[in-house]
Amino acid sequence: MNEIRKAAPTDASAMIELYSHFQSTPVQEAHQDIVLWQEKLAKFQSDNKYHILVFDKSGKAVSTVTLIIIENLTHNLTPYALIENVVTLPKHRQEGCASALLQHAIKLAKDKGCFKVMLMTGSNKESTLNFYRKNGFIQDKTAFQIRFR
Repeated sequence: MNEIRKAAPTDASAMIELYSHFQSTPVQEAHQDIVLWQEKLAKFQSDNKYHILVFDKSGKAVSTVTLIIIENLTHNLTPYALIENVVTLPKHRQEGCASALLQHAIKLAKDKGCFKVMLMTGSNKESTLNFYRKNGFIQDKTAFQIRFR
């Protein structure tokens, strides 16, 4: 059975596996402490502004998207949302898991009263950009960042 839900502490191993496929950057060994992952997932699971969503296929998280709701002082005090960390296990790509998660996250943001959802990608592959376009995102802003790691 397929299900979209918030990640739970019991998903720690699956999340480590998923993130090991994130932009070809393996999860560092220091960050593979299962207890720390479980504690973080428990914290995120109880936070109504932080949604680590998973596409659960027969009891295993095979895709994930993070949605964060951010309170705001503009747009009549209306919050906005940020999507990050869109990852699917290689053998489950092209099955619609990530699209279903993105659509769920977009609806959740809308239901929470957000006036927009933002997403940045580090990829410039046309297939990735088309994937986001297919899911309703438009490229109409310029992004800047400062990275500390």
